[in-house]
Amino acid sequence: MRVLLQRVSSAQVTVDGELVGRIEPDPQGLVALVGVTHGDTVDTARALAEKSWRLRVLDGERSAAETNAPILVVSQFTLYADTAKGRRPSWSAAAPGAVAEPLVEAFAETLRALGATVATGRFGAHMRIELVNDGPVTVLLEG
Repeated sequence: MRVLLQRVSSAQVTVDGELVGRIEPDPQGLVALVGVTHGDTVDTARALAEKSWRLRVLDGERSAAETNAPILVVSQFTLYADTAKGRRPSWSAAAPGAVAEPLVEAFAETLRALGATVATGRFGAHMRIELVNDGPVTVLLEG
């Protein structure tokens, strides 16, 4: 599993013009782009959610847990793009939707259970994500 965390001052996701998720941090929050590969488990999702919640990437080297920062979770199979050959990425390392969707949901649910305010995108949809990256701070977590 890969989670690309971005520190943001605002973020929202729309699908077909409908707002499906938004965070309005005061002053910072996180966007978590979550990619799932073959062999990932619920334990992997839970561990990376906890790491995301406690990672000290907000101002003053504080975590979302310390500041109660909201998190927007968006599925992102393209984190497993293989661009080693040719000009067309291969997506073979990305888990199929039936495997990935419950794990992305487990990631979001774990954050909620830890106390996070969580908004989400819509799995499998063409999403438009608007965010203001703060810093910028972008960190890749792998599990």
